Amino acid sequence: MHNQYMRKAIELAKKGTGHTNPNPLVGAVIVKNNKVIGEGYHHYYGGPHAEVDAFNNATEDVKGATMYVTLEPCSHYGKTPPCAKAIVEKGIAQVVIAMRDPNPLVAGNGIGILRESGIEVISEVLESEAKNLNEIFVKYITTEMPFCILKTAMTLDGKIATATGDSKWITNEESRQYVHEIRHQVSSIMVGIGTVLVDDPQLTTRLHNQEGSDPIRVIVDTEAKTPLWAQVLQLSSKVRTIIATTEKADPNKIKALEEKGAEVIIIPLKNNQVDLKCLIQQLGAKGIDSVLIEGGATLNDSALQEGIVDKVVSFIAPKIVGGAKAKTPVGGDGIKYMKDAIQLTDIQVRKFGQDIMIEGYLGKGE
Repeated sequence: MHNQYMRKAIELAKKGTGHTNPNPLVGAVIVKNNKVIGEGYHHYYGGPHAEVDAFNNATEDVKGATMYVTLEPCSHYGKTPPCAKAIVEKGIAQVVIAMRDPNPLVAGNGIGILRESGIEVISEVLESEAKNLNEIFVKYITTEMPFCILKTAMTLDGKIATATGDSKWITNEESRQYVHEIRHQVSSIMVGIGTVLVDDPQLTTRLHNQEGSDPIRVIVDTEAKTPLWAQVLQLSSKVRTIIATTEKADPNKIKALEEKGAEVIIIPLKNNQVDLKCLIQQLGAKGIDSVLIEGGATLNDSALQEGIVDKVVSFIAPKIVGGAKAKTPVGGDGIKYMKDAIQLTDIQVRKFGQDIMIEGYLGKGE
């Protein structure tokens, strides 16, 4: 029964996707006499936590009930009071937890408060599912570095465009809609200046069945070549556009970009380009907990070489275009020996119509 109710709590947690960053996704279920009497989840950053939401929605007195929660209840004062204290005050008899909170401010303290108050605590129920749900939060809260997802789309013969540069569209509508769901989940989306010049993308979230949250737009632009007429500078989106440039940029162009509403940050040079590792650190310092990299071959190569990628999401369409000059997802000089190839782990495979999506992690479990 623990798994059944925890699975329900995890599904509730998912409802907050795209709205809680940099807070975690959390769901809670209150059960009394084998009946669910309260459900809740963390709706948005700064809003009531899942436990409090469940209390507010309870249909009867929760005293003596069991609470299922996907993350260890908080024990500190943040934007809201500590949930562990609220659980004690409400008279909950048992708390079942999926995963301990990796936040150093909690880190077992919530469980400690509950047990010291005589509440039975059971932990690590569907722990792996809960950790996967909050992989962004876990990385950011423990390292202060954003969780980076590298997304690629290619034909069956590994091309991201034809030799003429045409790339619309490689994948089908179902695949592209799923990418917008990923955009809805992350704090920011990153592309290189080449993508801006060739495609002039909006880099917004467009979902069919709901209003999506736009990610912060990050343009990697070593010499500040972003045109003032680019769509990323014309949008009425609530989130900002960040231009990451270097000392090679013309100060007058930087001023013009700022006048268009862009936030320009100067990043040190590395190999005559923006130092991506330094950029990622600065984004983390700005409270950005996740980055979706949707760049071209050059940016993808740099991201992999710099070791900033945590997860790869790659779409493969059943199309063949050929062409020795047609670009592949990852440029640069490449790896010399197959034994040194970058290996993904924890592979998941899904189909979107006739497209195949392969998802995997870099460095997970090492």
